[in-house]
Amino acid sequence: MDKHKLTFTQVVEGYILAQEARQLSVHTLDDYKNTFNKILKFWEFDPVFNEIAAEDIEQFLATIGSTPQEVGGVAPRYIEKLSEKTLLNYHTGLSALWTWAVGNALAERHVLEKIKPPKPKKSEIVPLSKDDIEAMLAVVDRSQPYKRPGKRECSHKLPTATRNRTIILLLLDTGIRVSELCDLRIRDVDQRNRRVKVLGKGNKERSLPYCPATGQAIWRYLSSRPDSSVDDFLFVTENGQRLDRRYVRTTLKRIGDRANVRGVHPHRFRHTFAVNYLRNGGNAYGLQSSLGHESLEMVKKYLQIVQADLDNAHRQASPVANWQLR
Repeated sequence: MDKHKLTFTQVVEGYILAQEARQLSVHTLDDYKNTFNKILKFWEFDPVFNEIAAEDIEQFLATIGSTPQEVGGVAPRYIEKLSEKTLLNYHTGLSALWTWAVGNALAERHVLEKIKPPKPKKSEIVPLSKDDIEAMLAVVDRSQPYKRPGKRECSHKLPTATRNRTIILLLLDTGIRVSELCDLRIRDVDQRNRRVKVLGKGNKERSLPYCPATGQAIWRYLSSRPDSSVDDFLFVTENGQRLDRRYVRTTLKRIGDRANVRGVHPHRFRHTFAVNYLRNGGNAYGLQSSLGHESLEMVKKYLQIVQADLDNAHRQASPVANWQLR
């Protein structure tokens, strides 16, 4: 068999098998599969892998990241406005595929090396405030108010209230990623010592403490599931199915909408944990370990926010400034 005659789909199949053998995380594999499916949908056929040119990839990235007005006012056959961060993820996934293909003599050239990766905009880190969290917890039990013909506006109690309250507190108290939250099983929670075992990126395990209030929320939630076993996922749907990242994002956004808190998403809880960890006396290396980061780069961004807090506090408290000494 001529390896250089394999189609894109055939090479992708081999690549996914190789990454599964490496025990790459399910979430990373899902992201890769999503990228490969997107580009196949864009091409509308299955090209010979070795014949794909850099221009073919560039066209995909340019078109999928554009609006119809940005491509001459003519809507392409496949259009989806995406952020620079998502485009970078697509570039990363395709680049990993070509690196593997070239290394296994399935392609003669690494076409992604000629394509400059998109530079995502640096988004501002805006942690949630105490008032934001309290507002969300205040509405977590009930639905958005609605009207029925001939009746007063009302709302109803949500069956997922205990679970959602526990999710909010655990995200805020530990700073875990949403993917890590979805992967938790009941056996990962040590209720006696108030610790949760998390499997992070690179299959690296870490054990994180949580406070008594969070422990009480977990106990209440698990008490509502008396038939569950230790191997069951910690957080499940009403039908007992494992939560996924999209489900959690949507759930938290809806709670934020009911509480009039804008921009609620799981990662903001991670930001909030990190900033308050430092504000309350935690050190950078402890935060790095808690968050599961390999380097201090991200932690430095949180330190900058806390430093700004200290600078503002000093301006307000400085006796030299307040007494207008000269």
